[in-house]
Amino acid sequence: MDTGKIIEELRKKHNLSQTDLANKTNVSRVMIGKYERNEAIPSIEAAKSIADAFGVSLDYLVGEGVNASFDKKTVQRLQDIQNLDEETQNMLFRLIDTIIRDTKAKKAYS
Repeated sequence: MDTGKIIEELRKKHNLSQTDLANKTNVSRVMIGKYERNEAIPSIEAAKSIADAFGVSLDYLVGEGVNASFDKKTVQRLQDIQNLDEETQNMLFRLIDTIIRDTKAKKAYS
């Protein structure tokens, strides 16, 4: 997916107009429109400002990289889990695995 489409989808998901996003990011409304139509590519500074406004990483905004599918809150949670002791990590992973298994089973039988 291209950056313009991602910006547009995030903007709509957050119920923001182009003007609202422009005000939050100090990027002009005209440029927001150009990014969304793929008529221009945001500078690093503009992309960082837009990513911060939506609480996502630059990877997410450009749709590439290891963390491209995660928002900042998810990345922070993953980093926090890595800092836990091994026993606590294993307990947490068993809980997560159980919830995922149960959710998949519900979907399979519904």
